[in-house]
Amino acid sequence: MKSPLIIGITGGSASGKTFFLHSLLSHYTDDEICLISQDNYYKEIEFVPKDRNGVENFDVPESIDFELFAKHINDLRAGKEVHKKEYTFNNSTMKPKDLVFKPAPIIVVEGIFVFHDPYISQMLNLKVFIDAKEHIKIRRRIIRDNNERGYDLQDVLYRWENHVAPTYEKFIEPTKHDADLIINNNHHFENGLKILTSYLNLVLVK
Repeated sequence: MKSPLIIGITGGSASGKTFFLHSLLSHYTDDEICLISQDNYYKEIEFVPKDRNGVENFDVPESIDFELFAKHINDLRAGKEVHKKEYTFNNSTMKPKDLVFKPAPIIVVEGIFVFHDPYISQMLNLKVFIDAKEHIKIRRRIIRDNNERGYDLQDVLYRWENHVAPTYEKFIEPTKHDADLIINNNHHFENGLKILTSYLNLVLVK
């Protein structure tokens, strides 16, 4: 079996990675591309670090089970099917799904720390960084965390100031310099998406 192309896609919180990924995957079948996301590899709530005020901080590398994440990426690379319970960020209104990741010629590894973790970073054949201005990311985060995670405005702004912004500055923004492709997503990402899909189409026909 030919080794798959492994693409890492990262960027700051609320940079628009999820919408970009949905758009990317819409161009391909499940037999052509597999997406595996860091969001499903957060540790159980009791093992997530807390800040000085006792609030769980999901925006630090220590909150992620990198060992299991890396194992599952390696399993996919070796042609093995992977099963994982969905992580729902403790949202009691959501029932976790049983996720199945199937090997494919292209594997997309997504998450804010996929360039930061040395072992996962070295597995990536292509690195893509999704970028956006700060005020745009804050607006997106407010909408997302309210709709998907049930956080009110005060919660969102607290986490942004104390967790998200410091993490971006310390762990994520520096990895932008490791990216092969930086896609600006302040208003749209169509040109960046065209560049990436054109390259992936060439990979699939080889």
